[in-house]
Amino acid sequence: MTDAASQPPRPVNPPAAPARKSLLVEDARTKRRNAAERRFRAYGVIAIAIAMAALMFLLFTIFRDGSSAFFQTYARIPVAIEAEVVDPAGNRDPAEMQKVLTMGYGKLLENSLATYVEQNGIEVEGLGDRDLSSFFSSQARADLRDAVLADPDLVGTVAEAPAMTSSRVDGMFKGRVTRESAAIDAKTSVAQYDLAMALQERGDLRTQFNWDFITSTDSSDNRPEAAGLGVAILGSFYMMLIVLVLALPIGVAASIYLEEFAPKNRLTDAIEVNISNLAAVPSIVFGILGLAAFINFMGLPRSAPIVGGLVLTLMTLPTIIISTRAALKAVPPSIRDAALGVGASRMQTMFHHVLPLAMPGILTGTIIGLAQALGETAPLLLIGMVAFVTTYPSAPPEGFFEPASALPVQVFNWTQRADPAFFERASGAIIVLLVFLLAMNLLAITLRRKFERRW
Repeated sequence: MTDAASQPPRPVNPPAAPARKSLLVEDARTKRRNAAERRFRAYGVIAIAIAMAALMFLLFTIFRDGSSAFFQTYARIPVAIEAEVVDPAGNRDPAEMQKVLTMGYGKLLENSLATYVEQNGIEVEGLGDRDLSSFFSSQARADLRDAVLADPDLVGTVAEAPAMTSSRVDGMFKGRVTRESAAIDAKTSVAQYDLAMALQERGDLRTQFNWDFITSTDSSDNRPEAAGLGVAILGSFYMMLIVLVLALPIGVAASIYLEEFAPKNRLTDAIEVNISNLAAVPSIVFGILGLAAFINFMGLPRSAPIVGGLVLTLMTLPTIIISTRAALKAVPPSIRDAALGVGASRMQTMFHHVLPLAMPGILTGTIIGLAQALGETAPLLLIGMVAFVTTYPSAPPEGFFEPASALPVQVFNWTQRADPAFFERASGAIIVLLVFLLAMNLLAITLRRKFERRW
């Protein structure tokens, strides 16, 4: 054997142990994961910021365009109530004085304004009879007529009651009408604009809070400044009353039966699936159903709160049933077991123990369902609640069957009219609707926080 062969084999170096990683030092993979997480959080913050900005812009636009609807410009000038115009017979008989139309009282306003301008030396270039006659609203003529009929002693005197100005004059103090736009507007003129500014400087024109916008009825296209929400608010209240009386007991009873007493079979499974599907059905489908069932088949009157309430009840039932079942499921099973263990029946367990504990969730779901129904428009359009209603419905139950309107439908009607003053009032009606919705949601939150139980 050679010397090389006799030498022992050289030891092989063992493989190097892998370097130990520290939890305090980020590797490349951890850095990528943390960076992705930071990007995702940034995307979420950006999305929320965009949504909040869009919401704030929407609310700003609505309040900017609609807040002026709660104010109205009135003129306070002496009006001579001439006896030969309002009481030709001279016997102060209100029955005979009613034969004088509002057009005659409009002549009194026009003559009084012309006299006032002349006596006070107000010089307006190009001022004509048309500018004077269209300075006041038609409602001012009607208000003056009603005041004289209510108090015949005003005949032959000079009254200084505030008179509502026209929509164009009112718009001059709200930014809708400028001197440039008045020059090209067929319903006003530069002379009328100058007259309004001159009277405003003298303190004869004042813009004050307009309670009539909340309490008055709708008006024709010739009197947009006199349009109000009184009938729409009352009609919406009647419909919500019907929905509350019908939807709450029916929805709660159906939820209790399905959750606690109904057998679990294919029939109940099909009912639960259909209830969930009904909650996602477009509202206009319920309008078609209401038109076919309640008006064409049952013969109920169109544009009546009873029909609108029934249609909205059908829409609200799935929401109430789903929220009520969720509230019943949230009650711990130990409550039921304890009640049954001391000898209570299933009915006593439900109505004495489970239902009171689930009531906060039930009330919350009901109020949210009512708030959703309050803002629905499409089904009410199909059942004819777009009628032009100028009289208030009677008190319940007769008022349920008389013509009325609703807040969302009133908004829709005003947006379809040409006069810019109606657009202003539509935005104002949206503010009123938002106030009602906000109040209902705050009520739901308050009830939930006050009666909510933590398990």
